[in-house]
Amino acid sequence: MTVKDRVIRIIAEQAMIEPSDVSMTDTMGDLGIDSMALVECIFALEEEFDIEVPFNANEPGASDFDISSVATVVANVEKLVARQKS
Repeated sequence: MTVKDRVIRIIAEQAMIEPSDVSMTDTMGDLGIDSMALVECIFALEEEFDIEVPFNANEPGASDFDISSVATVVANVEKLVARQKS
């Protein structure tokens, strides 16, 4: 399973939908993920990939971890995973 597939699975679980219903262009809001579910999603990503996500739930816009869409979350997780491997 690719990083993308694993991230989508985690996001879908938090949105309580099927992974096939998640589009790369969807925002967390499009998927019905509120701030509490977003924090749970971040925790799940950290656990799944053994990474530390630089995310401030109180100021998501001030974070280096872009959560504006599923695609940006996937890209940021891929970067963190690659950085961890090097």
